[in-house]
Amino acid sequence: MSFALSKIFWALTAPGNLLLLFLLVGLFATGGFRARRSLLCARSAAVGLAIIAVLPVGAWSMRTLEQRFPAPAGLPAHVDGIIVLGGSVDQVATAETGQPEVNAAAERLMVIPDLARRYPDARIIFSGGSGELRDPDEKEAPVARAALEEIGMDITRVTFEGESRNTWENALFSRDLMHPQPGQTWLLVTSAFHMPRSVGIFRHVGWPVVAYPVDIRAPKTLLYRPDFDLLRGLELLSQSVHEYIGLLAYRLLGRTDSLFPAPDGATKTP
Repeated sequence: MSFALSKIFWALTAPGNLLLLFLLVGLFATGGFRARRSLLCARSAAVGLAIIAVLPVGAWSMRTLEQRFPAPAGLPAHVDGIIVLGGSVDQVATAETGQPEVNAAAERLMVIPDLARRYPDARIIFSGGSGELRDPDEKEAPVARAALEEIGMDITRVTFEGESRNTWENALFSRDLMHPQPGQTWLLVTSAFHMPRSVGIFRHVGWPVVAYPVDIRAPKTLLYRPDFDLLRGLELLSQSVHEYIGLLAYRLLGRTDSLFPAPDGATKTP
């Protein structure tokens, strides 16, 4: 139930959807006070869109998330396992085209061969089922398997977990499959903006990890440069707002131990 509610809630609170609702309200102006309120809604939406298009507010909010767990200065000499979270493929498009389709987060998937070569004895798990309400039977894991096969990866080294629907289930189902042991070191691979919530969840289920962030969306060059790109600004803002809402929701649900998890140097399973 919480999974479905989270999807519905986000559909109602996504910045682009909210601004659209304000514009629609503005179209139904009638006489008197109601007309003034409708006009105010329309003007507010227009100003909001202009701000998002011109000022890098999306980049600012995204950068805060991405810099919470910066890329490590040096990787551990020994790694027992590598966890790669889903979100890098388009399983619905794949079902239509018959070939593995990736999305903007494809770097999550593409780093697997390099890490596998760097750590030839490490166990690897890709965790991704379906986060779709309308297409729950289309899973990410088979698409990831096909994509890795296409680029020549030895997939016998990879465990594919295909039942998880969100980050909470990523952590639980992966833990149950891999059985991490005390003293082991595990890398966690996901998009940089998604890392604070992901690390917080894995810590909460008793699986401390080393953050390996990828897929940077807000490089420094975007932070201080006015632009006129509504689509990019709205995309960055929507992604970051979604993540901030996720951080708050997971904290309230008791799935993380802090509102905004931060690095603490813990790399071992207690």
